[in-house]
Amino acid sequence: MKRRMAKMLSLLLAGAMLASSAICASADDEKIINVGVTSSLGGINPFVIDQTEINKYAVDLMFLPLVELDADSNFQYMLADSITTEDNINFIVHIDDDATWSDGEPVTAYDLEYTVLRMASPIVNNTTLMLYAFEGTSDEGFVEEGATEMAGLTVLDDKTLQFTAKYSMSLTTFNNTYGRYLRALPKSVIEQYSEEELLTADWFNQPDVINGPFFLTDYDADHYISYEANEDYWKGAPKIDKLNIKIVDGSQVYAGLQSGEIDITQLTMTSIPETDYESIEQLENVTTVYGDPVTNQSVFVQTANLTDARVRQALVYAIDREMLVEQLLNGHGEVIDGFISSASPYYDESIEPLTYDPDKAKELLDEAGWDGSQTLQFYVWSGDTTFVNGAQVLAAQWAAVGINVEITTMDLANLMTVAGTTDYDILAVQYTYAPVDPYPDVAWLLSGEGSWTGYSNDEINAALEDTQTTTDIAQLTADYAIVDQIVQEDVPMFSAYVISSMGAVNNRIVGAEPTVYGFFNDVQNWDVTD
Repeated sequence: MKRRMAKMLSLLLAGAMLASSAICASADDEKIINVGVTSSLGGINPFVIDQTEINKYAVDLMFLPLVELDADSNFQYMLADSITTEDNINFIVHIDDDATWSDGEPVTAYDLEYTVLRMASPIVNNTTLMLYAFEGTSDEGFVEEGATEMAGLTVLDDKTLQFTAKYSMSLTTFNNTYGRYLRALPKSVIEQYSEEELLTADWFNQPDVINGPFFLTDYDADHYISYEANEDYWKGAPKIDKLNIKIVDGSQVYAGLQSGEIDITQLTMTSIPETDYESIEQLENVTTVYGDPVTNQSVFVQTANLTDARVRQALVYAIDREMLVEQLLNGHGEVIDGFISSASPYYDESIEPLTYDPDKAKELLDEAGWDGSQTLQFYVWSGDTTFVNGAQVLAAQWAAVGINVEITTMDLANLMTVAGTTDYDILAVQYTYAPVDPYPDVAWLLSGEGSWTGYSNDEINAALEDTQTTTDIAQLTADYAIVDQIVQEDVPMFSAYVISSMGAVNNRIVGAEPTVYGFFNDVQNWDVTD
């Protein structure tokens, strides 16, 4: 199954923080919380955006997903109150009976059905939801233009919608891949627009009918997203009046926390430079936490260009990853091979990472006939200032064994464009693989031509398919161990390190905590003390 590129950090902000933004309380005693992130917004229109985290959460605050992961990586129902399957083919989604739109009308299965049909439109042409998994869609995930029905969607009653898949899919994968990203939009509103108009409708810039806790009031993709409370939110009126997401450069997070212009950060959307960790820990007005190691500094190798596995393996032997963890992350991270970190229930500690061994790297290069004349193109996300420095270390260690690279840094949008081509040899970006369900990401990244690695392996494919037919933890661990062991040998990707990110929250804030998942799940309960 192909997979959206989702769960990553986003663009680097060029410019100063919005000093004019209100902090916790304004002159008229409004309660305001500012979330500091280093991810720039890609868009606010659900039909247009990809599923990177800031896009997802910016929309989720207005239109709830069916489910979301909580801080413990368990699924928490949001718009739905149950999702069940008896055969891993048919998935029954029941929308919470209490769910209502802000205008008082109930949220129905017809709203969800209509939204999915429009999402599957070839005119909308949004492939990030991977709707090709369901009956009635093409291989690209589309239905016919203007379709009023789809074989894989059946309304059972006003609150219940059945999804029918083309092939076996675990409930975990349905929840993680679709439940977390499918939202109901108000049919009464969006049916007024043609499919072409949905792509540019001004209504999405300030929607007046929502089912989430906050109305969008204004945004600037590179600077801020502002919301005000939905006092008619069916899960309870938010305790704060306004919420701002402030988009800043990583180097500005410390100053923002110190001054109170930033109240809280999020563990994956906020890339705090590790050089600021100690200073932030010493701030008296904030509390800091470290998350589980889930954000993988993944390095993808385009195997269509580097065809010899010995050369790819030499890339790993040539770098001292433990040193990177100590010097770049101040020890707040770990080294693994493959995709599964110690935060996952499927972690197999018997898979020992390849060690730093430059002599072994040289030996492999000699065996492969590497003459050192080739310069590899190494693309790095500019928004991760820590790894921009780390890339220089990698380049120096690779040069020491005879591998020359040319580093190009670029913002996330352009990096994602390059990732869809074979114009690079090596590409590095932070990637969060959901600990409870890494399958969709891994399956897509190793899906052969057109994926970021250009790599596929029959044994890996079989192991991944097996993960969709079992709920046994031991079997799932064994399946993913097969994947990681082969990835360790063939190296279509490797992990430079996995980050245990720092989060921080102002001591005046209650009911909110920096987490990897579930950050906004109960945002209606966030509050500000005097």
